[in-house]
Amino acid sequence: MVCWEWAGSPVKRYHVHALPQRAEFEIHFPRVEGYTQAIRNKITVDWASVPSLILQPDRIPPEVQTKGLNINTSGKLSLSGPGYLVDVSLKEFRARRRIQELVFDLAKALTSDCIAQSRCTIPSHVLFPQLVQIVWRYVKEKVEVRPPADLKDLFLAPYYGWIVEILLEALRPDTSEGEAAEVPRYESTRGPGTTADVDYWTSREAVPVLYSHVNYVVPDTKRWEQSAAYYIDKHSAVHSFVKNAGLGFAIPYLNNGQMHDYMPDFIIRLKGEASAHVILETKGYDPLEDVKRAAAERWVAAVSAEGSYGRWAYRIAKKTTDVSGIITAAASDGE
Repeated sequence: MVCWEWAGSPVKRYHVHALPQRAEFEIHFPRVEGYTQAIRNKITVDWASVPSLILQPDRIPPEVQTKGLNINTSGKLSLSGPGYLVDVSLKEFRARRRIQELVFDLAKALTSDCIAQSRCTIPSHVLFPQLVQIVWRYVKEKVEVRPPADLKDLFLAPYYGWIVEILLEALRPDTSEGEAAEVPRYESTRGPGTTADVDYWTSREAVPVLYSHVNYVVPDTKRWEQSAAYYIDKHSAVHSFVKNAGLGFAIPYLNNGQMHDYMPDFIIRLKGEASAHVILETKGYDPLEDVKRAAAERWVAAVSAEGSYGRWAYRIAKKTTDVSGIITAAASDGE
């Protein structure tokens, strides 16, 4: 339905909603608010999805202030809160620090946080050496130093807090060693989301589509999402799809000590399997791409492991012409 409003000049408005006659294209999704881990002996990290960290010289001035980490009200490590600050010169600070000291300090902080979780039954003396190895590998493989920055700047804010945050979010039970897979913690106050709930009006240009429970796609971009929707709607492996607008589908992620909601562009339901879905992102440059990708891959792994909502995958299309190939590959993965 299209409506026109008159207030000096016409404004075209679209009624975006689920169509009852297209109920066969309905898509359900879980609402994940967190994750549950039951680590007994072995932990691991999915290194391919772990965000990297760039040490940039403009982030830390020649004179710096250092401060220890504190536990915030959510039980997370934070650089805010009580404690005193110490003024030091960067050259002097670096001279009296060793990378090994940094690694052990980070591993100790991570061990304390993990042990505090009720479902983590691994003893600290078993966990700590594993975390030492993980921190060493992260520092060697995932940290990029841009001179005149120095690797020892990892001791300083904001880097110290960031590396703790990144690794805490990346730790997983090692299923290859017999550990139970991480599973999602679903919202208790709301049930699963569904395309049947989409119902809103917009003055933005809306694009009609066929294989969707919802009558229109309302793009956030001038060309990208329109083109992506075209390729999705025409693909032979697609059972149905929906643009994530008015849908309420969000993936939680942690950044700078705060929880945020990441809202990917599309959910695609594939043909063949009863419940095989692809979450598709179609953006270009995003400074938080690594963080959001890690959060999304954690989401799909946990939801797929739990099993109630079928198999899920996450993909990013850097070009709209990549969309068809991504869908074809995702469909082949389930065969």
